[in-house]
Amino acid sequence: MPPTPDAHQGHAPDCIFCKIAAGQIPAQKLYEDEELLAFDDINPAAPVHFLIIPKRHLPSLAHAGPADAPLLGKILAKAPELALQRGCNPYPQGGFRVVINTGEEGGQEVHHLHVHVMGGPRPWRK
Repeated sequence: MPPTPDAHQGHAPDCIFCKIAAGQIPAQKLYEDEELLAFDDINPAAPVHFLIIPKRHLPSLAHAGPADAPLLGKILAKAPELALQRGCNPYPQGGFRVVINTGEEGGQEVHHLHVHVMGGPRPWRK
């Protein structure tokens, strides 16, 4: 069940990503600052697969407004740096994919904005 719309003001008590950001649930952290946390996906879909989340609860990209633009930009700017650190090959031969699932029809399972960064060799391409 998605959190209430006003939950993006801080932390949602039942949100697994809020609990990870608060240190209540362990995660393989890759990066952390006052606004963001990046950690390995527990069910990776690619050789490199990690998530970047805002520490404050924002239920989805659909809930982001103009005031969130600097945060969203920071997330997207951090993705290439972390992708290279995690082993993605450099652009243009290498690269990575950035995915933001939004809402249930968009495939969002955890209702806390999170950006999937996936890369590495694609086994189906031979």
